[in-house]
Amino acid sequence: MRVLYLLNVSNSSQLSADSGYTFADLLAPALTDAGAEVTVASPVPVGDPRVHFAPTTSPFTKYRARFDPGVDALVTLMRERQPEVVVANQIEAAPAIRAALLEAGVDALIAGYCHYLPFSFTDTGALELDPAMDDRGLGRSVLLAFAAGLAACDRVLVHSSTAASWTTAAAARTGVDLGDKLHIVPAPRDVRLVRDPDGILPPQGRATGLYNHRLYAHYGTARFTQLARHLIADAPVRLTVMDLFGTRSPERVRLDPSPERHLEELGTTDGVTITSDRGDRIRYRNLLADAHFGIAPFRPGCPWSMSVIDCQAMGLPVIGPRTGWLAEHIDNELLFDTDEQAVRITQRLATEPEFYLLHAKGAFASTADLTPEAVAARYLEAVR
Repeated sequence: MRVLYLLNVSNSSQLSADSGYTFADLLAPALTDAGAEVTVASPVPVGDPRVHFAPTTSPFTKYRARFDPGVDALVTLMRERQPEVVVANQIEAAPAIRAALLEAGVDALIAGYCHYLPFSFTDTGALELDPAMDDRGLGRSVLLAFAAGLAACDRVLVHSSTAASWTTAAAARTGVDLGDKLHIVPAPRDVRLVRDPDGILPPQGRATGLYNHRLYAHYGTARFTQLARHLIADAPVRLTVMDLFGTRSPERVRLDPSPERHLEELGTTDGVTITSDRGDRIRYRNLLADAHFGIAPFRPGCPWSMSVIDCQAMGLPVIGPRTGWLAEHIDNELLFDTDEQAVRITQRLATEPEFYLLHAKGAFASTADLTPEAVAARYLEAVR
C-alpha cells in the first residue's frame, strides 16, 4: 500500500511543540514496519530514513493551511507519488485533494485525520466554535470548510469516542452524513517517554505538578493560572510550567499574543517554575521524571492531548477538569469541577502513597494500547 501522508507543520522551528509532527514521526515508521510504503509530504522529514520525504512549504498562517492548500502543488505531488491512500491531516484541504487527484488521474482513497477540531459541544449539546479559529469571525467559515472536508473524505479518523461524537454531530448539523466512514484511531504514545510504574516512588508529603501544554488563551490558561494559585496556597505542591514555544516570530505574536502574556503572569507567580525542554526529548523525559503528577488543559474542545499521554506513559497521574475527552479518559477520582476538589486530589497524591501508586499504575495502563505498532495496525485497518 502506497501511503501519501500530507502533514502541515505549524512551527518547524519548534518541532517538539508540534504534536502533529510527533505523531507522524512515530506513526510513519510503524506503518512502514507493517508493510506500507509511506511518503511524508511536509516542510521537514520524519526521523526514520525508510520513510520517503516530499518537501513542501509550510503555510504562512493557520488560516492559509485551511483555505489555501495549493492545488497546483498537490497535482504535481499526486502525479509523482501515485498514492493509493492519501492522509489529509488538514481536513479542510480534502476537497482540494480530491480535485487534485481527479486532475492528476490518480485513483486514491482519502483518509482525513481529525487531529484538531475547530469546535466543541457543551454538556447541553450546544455547538461552540473554537476561538483559536475565530479571528474576525472566521470560525463559521472554518467550520463549514471542515464539514466540506469531511464530505470529501472516504475515511474519517478521530482520536477518541468524544471526538467521534462531536464530529458526527457537527457533520449532521452541516448536512454531511458520515455513514460508515468514521473510525476511532488514537494517537501513539512516544516510545521515548515510557517508564515502568513499578519503579516509581510516591511523593514524601510534597508533590511537584507539571503543566506541559501550549499557553494559548483558548487552552484555558487563565483558568489554569487561577487553579495554580489555589494549589500552591492550599496544597503541599509546587508547579512546573513548560514554555513550549520559546521566542515566537513577530507574525505569530501579532496573530495571538496570549502565550506571551500568560507566560509573564505565570513567571511572577510564587511557587511556579517556568522551564523548557529546548526541543530536546531527553530533557523533556527528565522533566517528566522529576514531576509527580500532570495537570490537563482547560481547553473546552479537547478531543485528545499528547501532553496528557506523555505524562501517563511515564506513570504520572494526571488531574483534569471534568470535560470533553478528559472525562472519558482520566480516572474519575482524578477529575474535578472546582478548585477545591482539585486541591483535595493533589493533597491525596502528595500525602497518601497507596492512592498515588494506584493512580500512577492506572495512568501507565491507560496508554498500554497506544504503542506505535498497535496504532499503525488500527490505522491500516481503517484505510483498507
